Amino acid sequence: MKCGLLGRKLGHSYSPQIHAHLGEYPYTLFEKEPEEIEVFLKTGDFTGINVTVPYKKTVIPYLDELTEVAQKMGAVNTIVRRNGKLIGHNTDPFGFLTMLEDSGLTVAGKKVLVLGSGGASNTAVAVLKELGAQVVIVSRSGENNYENLHLHQDARVIVNCTPVGMYPNVGVSPIALDLFPQLEGVLDMIYNPARTKLLLDAESRGLVAVNGLLMLVAQAKESAQWFLEQTISREKIPEIHSLLRRQMENIILIGMPGSGKSTVGAILAQKTGRKLVDADSYLVEKAGKPIPDIFAEGGEEAFRVLETAVLAELGKQSGLILATGGGCVTREENYGLLHQNSRIFCLNRELEKLPTDGRPLSQATKLSEMYQIRKPLYHRFADHFISNNGSPEAAAEEILKLWEETP
Repeated sequence: MKCGLLGRKLGHSYSPQIHAHLGEYPYTLFEKEPEEIEVFLKTGDFTGINVTVPYKKTVIPYLDELTEVAQKMGAVNTIVRRNGKLIGHNTDPFGFLTMLEDSGLTVAGKKVLVLGSGGASNTAVAVLKELGAQVVIVSRSGENNYENLHLHQDARVIVNCTPVGMYPNVGVSPIALDLFPQLEGVLDMIYNPARTKLLLDAESRGLVAVNGLLMLVAQAKESAQWFLEQTISREKIPEIHSLLRRQMENIILIGMPGSGKSTVGAILAQKTGRKLVDADSYLVEKAGKPIPDIFAEGGEEAFRVLETAVLAELGKQSGLILATGGGCVTREENYGLLHQNSRIFCLNRELEKLPTDGRPLSQATKLSEMYQIRKPLYHRFADHFISNNGSPEAAAEEILKLWEETP
């Protein structure tokens, strides 16, 4: 049995990792140019394959049968070989339905804005209409576009099916949520970063905010059932989703200068096999000068500007252990840069234990005064607080326990 994924550029696909947890079959990435598709489908050595953009419609003429779902969608993302015939199916609707159900949002009788008009949009629209939603498709040039969103201020749910905000072009949003006072939640099919600017904006308003990672896992689970011709427990979906989320997630350490972020970070890197990046050391390397010199030449503001640029570069990456500078929380814009793809842990250490050597602000300001200013900012940024008054090994163990247990 041989399975895989058919597409044009597949270097960043998570499909092999997902399918490794769904069945004991080899899963290969098949990168093909458009002119190679016909020959590959007719002579390729595979039992079942997934199909991704741009070939979900391209493959249809070369298939012998389409399931009812594939016919309805006009697109195929799963192909299996049965008795010498190629049968096309589409598991994306199941994936989106799972994502929607898990969010807790209901859509029957509600206005739902679907951003985008491509294949992902078609999937969302089909499911939403079947559930009784009042669907409005927003595109750049259609009847409902980004210039007349004021006509839909009564929207209750927004689904983003565009690539706006996707890695590496993070930090941008397709729309401003303050236009929609009745909004209950946002679903974004993007899953890298885990929190696009659109989702961060939704979170800041206390709204439901869900990314597309669960949809990716759910549609893969149904595809695997087709490959194996057997039922796979639905419990596999949250299990794999949790594993994959942790794999993609950064562990970020914040806290007062000298609270032990670099030391605890090194222990975490050793225990997890992840790369440790010290933001201050990275900044020094980029600037070509030590931090005291940056302060002497341009003051704190010059340093903070450089620090934000560094966090913008590092925060959108995946799978890092990142030790930040103690004052990164003093700029609100850094919240989204750090939070977009990470779990943030704040290390607490008694003030009398904090060193000040080589730390310009710690030497110039009473630590107690600095802490009183920064304390609410640490609470704003942190997902968890960790005591580092004992051994750094104990602090690292507590972080790993929380990181692994949180669903």
